[in-house]
Amino acid sequence: MSQVPAATRTLKVLRFLAEQPGPVPLDRIARACDLPRSTAYHLLGAMVAEGFVVHLADERRYGLGVAAFEVGSGYVRQGALARIARRPLATLVDEVGQSAHLAVAHGRDVLYVVEERAPGRPPLVTDVGVRLPAHLTASGRAILAALPAAQVRALFPDREAFVDRHGTGPRTLTALREVLSATRRRGWAEEDGEVTPGLASVAAPVLDHNDHPVAGLAVTYPTEPGHSPVADPTALATAVRRTAALLTRRLR
Repeated sequence: MSQVPAATRTLKVLRFLAEQPGPVPLDRIARACDLPRSTAYHLLGAMVAEGFVVHLADERRYGLGVAAFEVGSGYVRQGALARIARRPLATLVDEVGQSAHLAVAHGRDVLYVVEERAPGRPPLVTDVGVRLPAHLTASGRAILAALPAAQVRALFPDREAFVDRHGTGPRTLTALREVLSATRRRGWAEEDGEVTPGLASVAAPVLDHNDHPVAGLAVTYPTEPGHSPVADPTALATAVRRTAALLTRRLR
């Protein structure tokens, strides 16, 4: 380890930032990681350039960047989550008669890792391996609503971070915060036609032992004429929350 001090310091900083509830000042990072201030500054600059750290200049703080989230979601995808989710998702689909899927955070996107299709339901864009903007999807909103506000801000620092898919959905951090606040009050996330016109989704987060959202579990149902309407989306959300809670317990 002594032969690669830069790598050791980099990993130490990443681990420290991952343990914090939100972005922190440079001096605190230097003290916690036992680094000279100048060394910490240059190291963080390199990590910002590579996307592993984001610098909130107006607050003079540093937090985890998009690349760090991609590494974390890679671990989740390769771990037990997808394996333990398949049977509960199949049971949920049988119960509600709609398609269900599980997605993990992948930077500002969500990446779909498990999908269970209901017979006779319309095809979805949320196939395994597909990435979609987190702020537009129900599963992404479920994840974002469970993150600290500072972490959401680090992911969406400006208007350019907001992808427009069908001309609907939040396009600013203020608008996103309103959506996430409503999600927390309601207890579950929703979207209606923001991913695919004519389809709506409800979702709930899957949490780890630190109450950190590692995935979003969603059910998608048709809203356009020609399909059997969902009489009560709230009842659908209750079933989704129950299955997400089961995955949370198993993951822990």
